Amino acid sequence: MLIGLDPLLGPDLLQALRAMGHGDDIVLADANFPAQSVGRRLIRCDDCGLPRLLAAVLKVLPIDQVEPAAVVGMEVVGAPGRREPVHDDIARLLATQAQPGAGLELIERHAFYARARDAFAVVATGERRFHGNVILRKGTIAP
Repeated sequence: MLIGLDPLLGPDLLQALRAMGHGDDIVLADANFPAQSVGRRLIRCDDCGLPRLLAAVLKVLPIDQVEPAAVVGMEVVGAPGRREPVHDDIARLLATQAQPGAGLELIERHAFYARARDAFAVVATGERRFHGNVILRKGTIAP
């Protein structure tokens, strides 16, 4: 155990977050996401939901402020403009725990999968709600 770190941030996840560079993406995926087949590096965190893990990650991961679409979620298939409660949870956490300006952009499912394939890592959560997926792009920390 380490002081001040959420216990959800286990050794594999901490190592991945630390090893990521500016512009690298990490995917926090729901239980239905094809994490094993999509992820280059797979980290399992099956015993937690997306909001809980996202809150822990946002405490240690700077979100990119330079590139647009630094935080993307998966839009509802067949209803691109509709937001699900899980999207509201993500947006609320970004508003309260991320750097100012980090907002959630929803993208089409296959576009989400394509970006996830290029991600540094995929974290499989136990989130049971549909569309409970988010990609975070790592930013920088000023000197």
